[in-house]
Amino acid sequence: MLIPLFASVRILADSIASLPIQLYRRGFGTREPITFVPQLFFQPAARDNLFQWLHKCVVSLALRGNAYGLVTLRDNLDFPIMIEWLNPDEIWVDDSRPTMPVYYWLGNEVPREDIVHIPWVAMPGRVKGLSPVAAFAQTIGVGLAVTDYGKSWYDNGGTPPATMKNSAKTINPQESREIQGRLSAAMRSRKPLVFGSDWDFTALQVSPEESQFIETMKLNATQIAAIWGIPPEMVGGDQGGPLSYSSPEQNMIHLVSVTLRPWLVRLETVFSDLMPGREFVKFNVDAMIRTSLLDRYTAHGMALAQGWRNVDEIRAIEDLPPLPNGQGAGYGSAALPAPAPPNNDNSA
Repeated sequence: MLIPLFASVRILADSIASLPIQLYRRGFGTREPITFVPQLFFQPAARDNLFQWLHKCVVSLALRGNAYGLVTLRDNLDFPIMIEWLNPDEIWVDDSRPTMPVYYWLGNEVPREDIVHIPWVAMPGRVKGLSPVAAFAQTIGVGLAVTDYGKSWYDNGGTPPATMKNSAKTINPQESREIQGRLSAAMRSRKPLVFGSDWDFTALQVSPEESQFIETMKLNATQIAAIWGIPPEMVGGDQGGPLSYSSPEQNMIHLVSVTLRPWLVRLETVFSDLMPGREFVKFNVDAMIRTSLLDRYTAHGMALAQGWRNVDEIRAIEDLPPLPNGQGAGYGSAALPAPAPPNNDNSA
């Protein structure tokens, strides 16, 4: 059942990466739009535009439950302006002290301040997140009779894949973490690990039951869609029955509010923490919800009449330039009347 799994991840990544990002500054009970866009939100990585960058982040979250970014460039105030998303299989996290996690990339420790870590779902007392499939497996694990899907299997990638023993000396905790990080990163990336003498490596086999979770559960498209919160009919599953909506607009509102919103809040929270002062980040979900022409114009008329949008703001929504000479800048009764149409009668 890899097709609905792929479709679920694709819908999440494509939908979120295609949303416009808007920046604001908090005031006293208000928020002001920021017109200046920092580099992080138009050229966030050396080879990625914003769409590609967001897409990689969401794919990493959806498949591995974690997105790990390496800060590669900062501005003169030390705020990140370029972040490269790393392969999550090359990262090992020592979260034995959750308030002070240690990150290793390909076995090398990376300063905590240079890592941007977004977990999907993390268990209490842990830093590393669970993937949607792992979280689902752990949730139902207590009731499974076929096998015991323990917490460590899904949280840490399975039973310990190996033990290492140094027969020549006793190593300290720091050395132990470094060796553990190198070993974990090498095994996840399927690359050979080279180390010196006096080390014994013992591989431990994983039971077939634990490595065949999806096959054992025989999950169908509807169940796989439920793991990611995707409407099942979008990935080949069953229709939602009485919960199905009659219009594309209602379906899209449901997708945004139920499926995308939790993912967006995770990203908005982390991205806002990377901004200075009272600045924060929001995704413009209205860009996904396109109503009919009549409904849209009716809503614009209500906004104008009640004074909470002006003509220029509405024209911007419709991708039109502002009216000349500030004619569209007023609100409510302060709005200037529309200019009279040109008089083409030359008979006088």
